[in-house]
Amino acid sequence: MSDDATPRLGLPYLAAAQAQKHVTVNEGLALLDGLVQTAVESRTTAAQPASPLDGEMYILPTTPTGVDWAGHPAGTVMRFEAGAWQAIMPAAGWVAIVMDVPELVAYGATGWIDIGSMIISLTDLTKVGINTTADPTNKLAVKSEAILFDHIGAGVQLKLDKAAASDTASILFQTNYGGRAEIGLCGDDQLHIRTSPDGTTFTDAVLIDNASGAVGLGVSAPTSRLHIDGCARVKGYAVAALPSAASEGAGAILYVTDESGGATLAFSDGVDWRRVADRAVVS
Repeated sequence: MSDDATPRLGLPYLAAAQAQKHVTVNEGLALLDGLVQTAVESRTTAAQPASPLDGEMYILPTTPTGVDWAGHPAGTVMRFEAGAWQAIMPAAGWVAIVMDVPELVAYGATGWIDIGSMIISLTDLTKVGINTTADPTNKLAVKSEAILFDHIGAGVQLKLDKAAASDTASILFQTNYGGRAEIGLCGDDQLHIRTSPDGTTFTDAVLIDNASGAVGLGVSAPTSRLHIDGCARVKGYAVAALPSAASEGAGAILYVTDESGGATLAFSDGVDWRRVADRAVVS
């Protein structure tokens, strides 16, 4: 750019006492028409078009051909108007839309480049914080009222993978950043549900064996389908309020609080409730 033109767009200045001022003004308007919201037809067309339309612009590739294009360096913007081509050298920071791709390009030290290639890739990021700050431990941190993992037409899985059986893959529930409950593979390959009053000491409430599916309540190695370390308590009912034995199904157990022979455990045979002690129908 020269002292006779603006430094960014190269628009011609009016000189003091200049004659034919309209020529200079019109030249500036023509440049603005091309350079504001710049749109070029192509940046790969090397041969000068035979019948361009007024206002058409091209970014020249390497070795352009044609009477008016040949000899201009790659990256030059060529603008056609009133039967003539005007060569415009871009400045750093100019942006243009390339219509035949389409793509958005910007001019820099290495020429015109696709702006998409300038955008940071979302692959292999070291940390991501959404509405909060990620840290070296919580490399993905999200602060939100809810988080949705949706399907794309079928099912969806949330996968937590650990390196070895002695490691942990779990979901930790916290209060004010202190752990209170945890579900997952905690130090082995059994499924644990455990709780904590302080985030430091955890107690297993439920453990499910990964081979047999046996459930232990307070038991680290359950040997039955349901293995309980301690008493089991079932709901108590008055005789008049007993649920349907048929609906509950054979094998259901409950506690009858006012059975005629005294409070007792009872089981369903599929038709009636019977006292566990003597199999007599509850009355």
